[in-house]
Amino acid sequence: MPGREEFNDWYNEIVERLELTDKRYPIKGMNVWRPYGWKLMRNIDSLIRHEFDSTGHDEVLFPLLIPKDQFAKEAEHIKGFDSEVYWITHAGLNKLDVPLLLRPTSETAMYPMFSLWVRAHTDLPLKIYQLVNTFRYETKQTRAFIRVREIHFFESHTCHVDFEDAERQVDEDTKILRRFAGKLCIPYLLCKRPDWDKFAGAFYTLGIDALMPNGKALQIGSIHQYKENFSRPYDIQYEDESGEHRYVHQTTFGMSERLVGTIIGIHSDDKGIIIPPAVAPYQLVIVPIISKKGAVEVMNAATKLRDEIASAGIRVHLDDRGLRPGNKYYHWEERGVPLRVEIGLRDIEKNSVVLVRRDTGEKSFVPRSGLITAIQAAMDAVEKNLWDMAEEKLKENILIVDSIDDVVISEDEDTASGIYSMPWCGSEECAHAIEEKTGLGLLGVPSNRGNPEYAGSYEGKKCAICGKGAISMVMAAKSM
Repeated sequence: MPGREEFNDWYNEIVERLELTDKRYPIKGMNVWRPYGWKLMRNIDSLIRHEFDSTGHDEVLFPLLIPKDQFAKEAEHIKGFDSEVYWITHAGLNKLDVPLLLRPTSETAMYPMFSLWVRAHTDLPLKIYQLVNTFRYETKQTRAFIRVREIHFFESHTCHVDFEDAERQVDEDTKILRRFAGKLCIPYLLCKRPDWDKFAGAFYTLGIDALMPNGKALQIGSIHQYKENFSRPYDIQYEDESGEHRYVHQTTFGMSERLVGTIIGIHSDDKGIIIPPAVAPYQLVIVPIISKKGAVEVMNAATKLRDEIASAGIRVHLDDRGLRPGNKYYHWEERGVPLRVEIGLRDIEKNSVVLVRRDTGEKSFVPRSGLITAIQAAMDAVEKNLWDMAEEKLKENILIVDSIDDVVISEDEDTASGIYSMPWCGSEECAHAIEEKTGLGLLGVPSNRGNPEYAGSYEGKKCAICGKGAISMVMAAKSM
């Protein structure tokens, strides 16, 4: 496992060495997805689709380009993104009458259409999502999957009759998040962002943060409650049962390819990465043990075994390269395949195989008759173990302090001590003082919709800045 100081260099090296991505494309921050990395991303997308299809959302696909006049309708929104936008001003040699931009996010693309789709209360709730690429001119140092300029992105958008129904949608989103993060084995913090750091145009934002090995927090997604902040400028109204026209209340939920970077960072050891079974490109690799005697028989048995496992719906790969078994072990362990099956002549004679877990290295001899059941059980065990290990690391690195005097700041810009949790009186003045005096950024107040117990209790405590009675804990960290 890379240490805090080595993490950044290790990360940059391993994403290229494992052929997850290639950053040599001639536009900085716009990387090429390699086959193995793209398989991983597509499996994550499949989980997202399953969760949102099963909760009544419909998938859509909106155009990439947004007219400037539509983007400008929500002044606060354009203020939040104007420094990151890619503009298109010409078509060939012809100057466009209305400049276009590549979507940085899709509110201003979708909402003019919502005003056409929503007419009556019977049209609500409207629940849609899309998986697309977004474009933001990232000015910080780019890093594969974590800070890029072309971003593979998921976003759901919903419209509701009132604030209470929109709040129920936020509740549903947090439950989706819990299930989804569980499959990726990513424990997270869910915090209500301070007003100055909420999404542009939002009434409030719930930030979703994970802990990376360098001690920094990485935002992997967000959930936003908009109230009527977008429906008014985009005139999204419905006629209620009494015939009155009302503005809809809206929410969004977004996550990106940062999930890939988070998996790489959280689930790694001295051998390489460990990919959770639910999203692994290959959940199991078969390594035939070939000797001078019985080579054909072993390969035939391995091929039959592959077909049997694949027919059970398990993503399996047969490594039939002419390499030593040890080289194959190293290759697939580094790439994080959760399980390995070894089969040789002796195993054939015993009508069994050797099953090896990537996370623990544990080997077991499994009869062929019970192999599929054993594989499913092993994948469940890997998933649970990855979650438990990651959750333990997160809890160990949440540092609960009573005063900012207890905050220890790393002098190394690339590392941090962890995520701090401290009592807070609720005043904006004290919140800014925490940031100014510690150099940390506020993640916000732990949400009851997440795991507020991670942050500790504020009861009976005084504000870490002013000494007045605390009304909550507040969390702060260096961010990736």
